[in-house]
Amino acid sequence: MRVFVTGASGWIGSATLPELVAAGHEVAGMARSEHSAAKVRAAGATPVLGDLDALDTIREQAAAADAVIHLGFKHDFSDMAGAARTERAVMETFVDALEGTGKPLLFASGVAMLTPGRLATEEDPAPFSGPEAPRGGAEALAFAAADRGIRPVALRFAPTVHGHGDHGFTATLTAIAREKGVAGYVGDGSNRWPAVHRSDVARLIGLALEDPDAARVVHAVAEEGVEARAIAEGIGAAAGVPVASIDPVDVQSHFGWIGMFFGADIPASSALTRARLGWEPVGPTLLEDLADGAYSAPAAA
Repeated sequence: MRVFVTGASGWIGSATLPELVAAGHEVAGMARSEHSAAKVRAAGATPVLGDLDALDTIREQAAAADAVIHLGFKHDFSDMAGAARTERAVMETFVDALEGTGKPLLFASGVAMLTPGRLATEEDPAPFSGPEAPRGGAEALAFAAADRGIRPVALRFAPTVHGHGDHGFTATLTAIAREKGVAGYVGDGSNRWPAVHRSDVARLIGLALEDPDAARVVHAVAEEGVEARAIAEGIGAAAGVPVASIDPVDVQSHFGWIGMFFGADIPASSALTRARLGWEPVGPTLLEDLADGAYSAPAAA
């Protein structure tokens, strides 16, 4: 089938494209620059120049495709409301373009903050709605539009999708550890973070595309919850700095924006995803990647 992918040259997208091409799909990948377009071509896909503000291009590509995989996102944590509004506009454009077609719309979401303090499952609805909610309330919007003839699939990613070359949450925490001279965790560090390797995510997206009716909510989670203290210890070893507890009152000043996430207890299960799609993670664990040097050098942006 012809698949349109946003975020095609990004961290998850660049791993997903080869999976889709190898499965025989014709892939069009959105790229913001000629450099990104070259990465899309190298993966065997056709680049489409544009960004998430190019709504006319997004509409045209969605209408011409047999399926959409929306992985792009404006990761601007200085303007989270603005990023949410952009995501809302993109999702509304996809819904309008795909209405009445029965085409699959797979879109990036997350397990973070779904059910803080208890294990989140695929049966838990996203508690976010509205244009300035996290990710623009994309899940609520998409599932409310399911009766308009689209087939939405929420791809809920673990907060850390790790691997060599990652510049996401774990890389950010490692950079903070280098800057502060200490790898910190909040309080006693017993709060838990789900994790998954990038290669396992790419395989899962391919499986969800092949059978979009098998699982309308997919949890890309290999480890239900790695304790924050263990993560800090792995980061400390990778960065060559000591490990220490950070008092909860000092979280903002020490960690900045990421502190509210790293201090949360947000375990998540993928049991239903594995059963429904036959997915089994086989990539390295987060602590194995840390020990293997995936975060020993500053990540390239």
